[in-house]
Amino acid sequence: MGTHLQWGAQALWQRLEPLLPGLSVEVLARADSTNTMLLERARAMNGRRDAPITRPGELDALHVDERTPHGRRSADMQASLLVAEHQTRGRGRVGRDWAASAGASLTFSLALPLAPQVWSGLSLAVGLALAEALDPVGDAGTSPRIGLKWPNDLWLVDGAGRGRKLGGILIETVSMGPRRMCVVGVGLNVLPQAHEGLTQGYACLQEVDAQASAPAALARVAEPLVRAVLRFQAHGFAPLLAAYSRRDVLRGQPVRTTQPDVPQGVAEGVDEHGALRVRCDGVHRVVSGEVSVRLRDGVA
Repeated sequence: MGTHLQWGAQALWQRLEPLLPGLSVEVLARADSTNTMLLERARAMNGRRDAPITRPGELDALHVDERTPHGRRSADMQASLLVAEHQTRGRGRVGRDWAASAGASLTFSLALPLAPQVWSGLSLAVGLALAEALDPVGDAGTSPRIGLKWPNDLWLVDGAGRGRKLGGILIETVSMGPRRMCVVGVGLNVLPQAHEGLTQGYACLQEVDAQASAPAALARVAEPLVRAVLRFQAHGFAPLLAAYSRRDVLRGQPVRTTQPDVPQGVAEGVDEHGALRVRCDGVHRVVSGEVSVRLRDGVA
């Protein structure tokens, strides 16, 4: 790639390691997928290279009691932050590709052992932490510029129910003894770049901050992200409901879903567990991992 970006990995590690003792911070010039790399490392340490990978929404319906080999080192459960300057085969939700260009995108994954009482709402908590770090909003009636589209997209808001995709989140887990290793993948558009066939439009951080760069964005979001995940483990999503609602781009908008009993309706926000509430002959709960949700009129 020639010259590489200056990531300040040591300074980042010094800020994050007290929150996640034993954390490693690694920056790669090129990688297929940071999520895939961390999941495969966890599987190798687990001794089960075929260990199933699940999403948080799936875990709440399962009884997880998997056993793994004895003698695993304590370091195997330590956290890791992996950044790729150029991610060539990034993955989005439901198998979609995530296009990322070197220097124009921020792509990274955070792996850490996690054991919340309820997993539902984790992607919303992560999205909220990212949005608040990148777009701090005071209490003086200022409208957020960065909104959240349930369940795991960040939007640059262009108006009521309208916006363009700024970033996405992919959360996956794999069994590590009595706990699970959770991998939080983040992709953010930083600079303008060519894009084709994006139904949700394209937005980048430079539209919010003219000085935006991938390393600067990582420096802003990494610590709030870690703190948000740890708070979620302790308290769940409920304490974040009001803050999420302020940035909820679907609230009050006509939507359609792939859930058979809720083909379309009006989004009425999310509940204390992070489920989307849709009014369609009554109010229905739409749970992350089961459906996709799109605006009925306009882009998705």
